[in-house]
Amino acid sequence: MTRTTETEDRKPRSDEARSAFARPEGDAESSTTSEFAVPDGLDVAGTFAESEVTSEFAVPQGFAPPPQSGAEPERSAFTPPSTYDARNAPGFTPAEGVPAVSLTKDGPWQDRMRTMLRMPVAERPAPERPQKAEEGGPAVPRVLDLTLRIGELLLAGGENAEDVEAAMFAVCRSYGLDRCEPTVTFTLLSITHQPSLVEDPVSASRTVRRRGTDYTRLAAVYRLVDDLSDPDSQISLEEAYRRLAEIRRNRHPYPGWALTAAAGLLAGTASVLVGGGLVVFVAAALGAMLGDRLAWLCAGRGLPEFYQFSVAAMPPAAIGVALTLADVDVKASAVITGGLFALLPGRALVAGVQDGLTGFYITASARLLEVLYLFVGIVVGVLLVLYFGVKFGAELNPDAALGSSNRPLWQIGASMLLSLAFAVLLQQERSTVLAVTLNGGVAWSVYGAMHYAGGFSPVASTAVAAGLVGLFGQLMSRYRFASALPYTTAAIGPLLPGSATYFGLLAFAQNHVDAGLVSLTKAAALAMAIAIGVNLGSEISRLFLRMPGAASAAGRRAAKRTRGF
Repeated sequence: MTRTTETEDRKPRSDEARSAFARPEGDAESSTTSEFAVPDGLDVAGTFAESEVTSEFAVPQGFAPPPQSGAEPERSAFTPPSTYDARNAPGFTPAEGVPAVSLTKDGPWQDRMRTMLRMPVAERPAPERPQKAEEGGPAVPRVLDLTLRIGELLLAGGENAEDVEAAMFAVCRSYGLDRCEPTVTFTLLSITHQPSLVEDPVSASRTVRRRGTDYTRLAAVYRLVDDLSDPDSQISLEEAYRRLAEIRRNRHPYPGWALTAAAGLLAGTASVLVGGGLVVFVAAALGAMLGDRLAWLCAGRGLPEFYQFSVAAMPPAAIGVALTLADVDVKASAVITGGLFALLPGRALVAGVQDGLTGFYITASARLLEVLYLFVGIVVGVLLVLYFGVKFGAELNPDAALGSSNRPLWQIGASMLLSLAFAVLLQQERSTVLAVTLNGGVAWSVYGAMHYAGGFSPVASTAVAAGLVGLFGQLMSRYRFASALPYTTAAIGPLLPGSATYFGLLAFAQNHVDAGLVSLTKAAALAMAIAIGVNLGSEISRLFLRMPGAASAAGRRAAKRTRGF
């Protein structure tokens, strides 16, 4: 009885639930039955047609914006505003055309590539001829790989970042890849190519792990880039790879014993340059050659360059201290200074400062940090020997005058021999040795005329002499379509601050900290004068010589490339 009553009680409730969802009478089968349906008795203003605007940005009905005098209502988001003038718009191309950037084919490829690299990608002139390859052109990844390999050789050889970027861009452009953006840092090269705005870019990178000084290889790479950039040449990708492999396999132009002898000649002539005689020349040469062999031994054992420079700096300093202890009437300071000339990293310093002045701050910071480590290594080696020499009673006079102004012919001859030895150490081509030797003699002549005869400060004299070196090197590089390094690096050898560095270290060894800081500050000022002077001479040559595209791109001058806005 109880179950029957409960069942009867549930029936009315279920009937009521069904009636709540039942359709009203008279509705068709298509009527709305959702809870979002409009209740009966509520009037709706109207239904929206399918073609009407139903976006939340549509103007509500019944609302009219205030009329504007003389203004034309805008019809869509793509309608140009009333203040738009198509003729004065930035993207307007007049009927007579726009002036094209004239890149003369007779100019060096370095200047042409620098001009295009400083232009926006959309404004760069397209290649004048099709890709030099078979049907369809070479594969983009292979071209990028060749470009990175060429850039690696240039950067590892000591070339500055701006010229490496120009060479990489020249290689890509020679194969029709004009929309490329190379990026150069101290240890990483990367390049990106985007065929068009609607296609995916292709990127590749390469790490520079090994560095070596071989200006013969550097000149060969420049010749390869020059041939690739020549519009009249048709060098295939396979031929370019073959020539690049030959450049890598080529042996150095000078044997090992010649390099050791060149290191001795450099130190000996540097000692004569600062007032030494025949005995000083022999002692400095022997110390430098012994240090060079010890550095090669450390390199063969895999020691870092810091320890190689420390070990190489010890023999000249030890020979100078030994001559002082033996009461030999020689200038021990000239012996030690000559040994320092063979070790000071002038090449890396010039490259680092030049990268900083041209806007490559990351690469410049890395190069200057490398110079700092190498210099500290030299300081450690020399200071250790001088410290023990002072403890053993060696009377090294920090006030001894180096350099003799009454021997100008001897000094000019010594400066030329020093540049010659430096050129051999840099593995330069034999055809460039004579030019850089004369350049070194001219640099020292200008320095001596200004400092000894004119009474100018050594910093100002060094800067002017280095500026002439950079100017001559840039002129020779433009004449031969080659790198400027073989004509400038060895020529700055006579200007290196070897004596100031030595006297600073000697003052530290004798606990004269103030005098040591003054001497080392002077050495740093001379080094910066060399680096800035060389770069300024190169830039001066670009100011007065005709640059490709300078007339047509006057509004985008090269001097603006490093501004911060």
